[in-house]
Amino acid sequence: MDQKMSNRQDIIEKAKERVIETISLNMHLYGVTPSIGRLYGTLFFRDTPMTLDDMKEELQMSKTSMSTSVRTLTDLNMVEKVWIKGERKDQYEAKKDWYQIFLDYFTNQWRKVIQVNLKAINESLKELEDLASDPSILTESEQEDIEKAVAKLMYSKEYYAWLNRLFDQFESKEIFEFVNKDPQNP
Repeated sequence: MDQKMSNRQDIIEKAKERVIETISLNMHLYGVTPSIGRLYGTLFFRDTPMTLDDMKEELQMSKTSMSTSVRTLTDLNMVEKVWIKGERKDQYEAKKDWYQIFLDYFTNQWRKVIQVNLKAINESLKELEDLASDPSILTESEQEDIEKAVAKLMYSKEYYAWLNRLFDQFESKEIFEFVNKDPQNP
């Protein structure tokens, strides 16, 4: 290989490595460690699937660590196992549709948050409504506090209903009618 070709290859590898490093640093948004992010970035730039042994060799990490990382990325729907005829070892590749990865992950995470928060809000509303059902035991100040709290909780329920509608738009991909994926065609 001549020197010019070697320099070009170095530039290509440095460019990929820069992005892999940035991905690994930002994977905390998905609730995972930088090493798992590094694995995803490595798989993203690979044109062929990798075995756990390939990953271990490439990233200089233990096979157990690679297995745990792959399982995490698979659970996040960022990596998938692929079947290759004649191969006995499991092979994995990165899913490359970042739009879908974002939609799947953040919709799933927010749906969990909404469910937990609505449960707490509904329990609190019931308690306050039960307490307010016998106004003879409440002071005027307590009645006002209950009314204010109920109003805030109802506002919160409206917000979570809006979030659910927003995530419905994500899941149906109707969001792309409002925010086009193509930067050349806003």
